[in-house]
Parts: sequence; structure tokens; C-alpha cells
Amino acid sequence: MRKNRFVLISFFIVFALILTGCAQKAVTPAATTEVSSAATEVSSAEPTAEEKDAEVEEPAASFSKENPLTLKVGASPVPHAEILAEIKDDLAEVGINLEIVEFTDYVLPNTALEDGSLDANFFQHMPYLDDFNEAQKKDNADWKDLVPMVYTHFEPMGIYKGKATSLADLKEGAKIAVPNDPTNEARALLLLEKNGLIKIAEGKGLEATKLDIVENTKNIEIVELEAAQVALSLQDVDLGVINGNYALSAGLTLDDVLGVEDKDSEAAKKYANLVAVRIGEEELPQFIALKEAITSEKVKKFIEEKYKGSVLPVF
Repeated sequence: MRKNRFVLISFFIVFALILTGCAQKAVTPAATTEVSSAATEVSSAEPTAEEKDAEVEEPAASFSKENPLTLKVGASPVPHAEILAEIKDDLAEVGINLEIVEFTDYVLPNTALEDGSLDANFFQHMPYLDDFNEAQKKDNADWKDLVPMVYTHFEPMGIYKGKATSLADLKEGAKIAVPNDPTNEARALLLLEKNGLIKIAEGKGLEATKLDIVENTKNIEIVELEAAQVALSLQDVDLGVINGNYALSAGLTLDDVLGVEDKDSEAAKKYANLVAVRIGEEELPQFIALKEAITSEKVKKFIEEKYKGSVLPVF
């Protein structure tokens, strides 16, 4: 009898243990489901503004003397490439390998910068850059604007001797060569007006063309040439109005000048030369370093001593 009672009690104990195990198994999936749901809610929550910024923020450019970055800058040979050469060692000290690519025209440096062949260029002033951007966008809706990164110097435009050796002895029907791009042609015409050779319609100012000449007592013929060609044509014309950089490249000096833009003129304020970059890249670390180097006291002294008034620093 006792044996039967012991067997019966053992049976109930085993049965109770089985029921307990089943209950635990039944609860476990539900618990797991609740945890998974909670995790899903957390993972699908909208990221905060700080998290979004962290996701899109790109790492800043990194360079050092041991791990240099190459910066390719297009420039006119004189004075732009010469000024850049003056800061090449300074940039190398902070980890920038400055590669200077020389151009002798006013178009290719901008198209090469926009298409990524260059990182920056150094040859032009703001009115020219504005006109260039506007003209390109008429033909190319995808044109990426080029913008100034820093202003550096002013190159006074001058009237240079050709066949004629003085303004007073200029003959009837004399030929005067001027740059044919809109901004520089206006400067040339205003300089001729300042020296009493022609008169421009009132109010035209820096938008003047030869069609705006209202007084021309000596019947001067205005010969429009690509800017780089004016200095090369002096033997064929009586006078040439030449940009400072091209005059320097041609070996012309102040002894060859019969008239020059004033350092306080409207042109001097508006036509300061600049380093241009693609829009949105102005504050990249490599360009901040370039800006600091090119506007240093060292460069200011270099410009003043080397060019003796043919190029004037504006910083």
C-alpha cells in the first residue's frame, strides 16, 4: 500500500514539473516578440537633427608636410604665375604641393577650372568672371559658377607706344589697338578719353564699347584684338592699350607708357585680380591656406619691389 502511495506521489510530482516547463516555453516566444517589437520601434524612430548632420558631414581635407595634397592652379605667366611661385615653398611647409599651370589666354583657365582639370585659377578680375559665367550658362545649363576666393592685386592698364611716340603727335586716322573682351575694352576706351583722344557717351562708363564714342576729332580707328595679342601688335598700330600682365610679359616698361590708369580710379576699385574656385569650395582648408599665403606681407613686398607700380597689391 505504501509502495503504491509512493508511486502515485512521484507521478504527480513529475506531472507538475512537465506542466511548469510547458508554461515557460509558452511564455518565452511572447516575451521575445515584445522585445523585438520594442527594438523595432527604437530603430525606426526618426533620427535627430544632430544625427542627420553627423550622417551627411564629410571629413575635412587632411594634409601635412609628410602627407601633402596637390593643388593645381592655372595662371597667366606674368605676374600671376610669378606671384604663385613666390608662395610655393610656404605652402609646401603646411603640406600643399602647389602645381602652377600657365595659360596665355582668358578662356581656357575658366573652362579647365569648371570641368575639374584645375583646382583654382589666377588671372582675371570680377567683371570678367561675371561676364564669363553668364555667357557660359546661356549655352550650358549645367555650368557650375566660378567665384572669387581672394582678391590680390590691380594691374593698371596703360597706353603704350607703337608707331607713335607721343599722344600729341598722333596723326589723323591713327590706329589704336584695344582688348576685345567687354570689360577690358571699356577700360581702354575710358583711358583714351582720360587722355583727350576720344569722348564716350555720358553714363556708359565701364560698359562702353567703340559704338559709344561720340567725339573722335582725329578719326582714330579702334582696332579690337584678343587681349594677349595687343602687345604683340604694337609694330602694326600707332598705340596699344594693354593689360598690365600682358605688358609685363612683352617686356614693356614704364618708359613705354604714355598714359596709365590711376590707382584710385574706378577701374582700380573694380578690377582687382582674384583667385577663382568652384562655387561652394571657397572655405576648403587648402584654399584657406592659399589665401593666407598669397596675402602675406612677404607677397606684398614682393609685388611692390618687383613690379614697381605696374602691379599694385590690394590687401
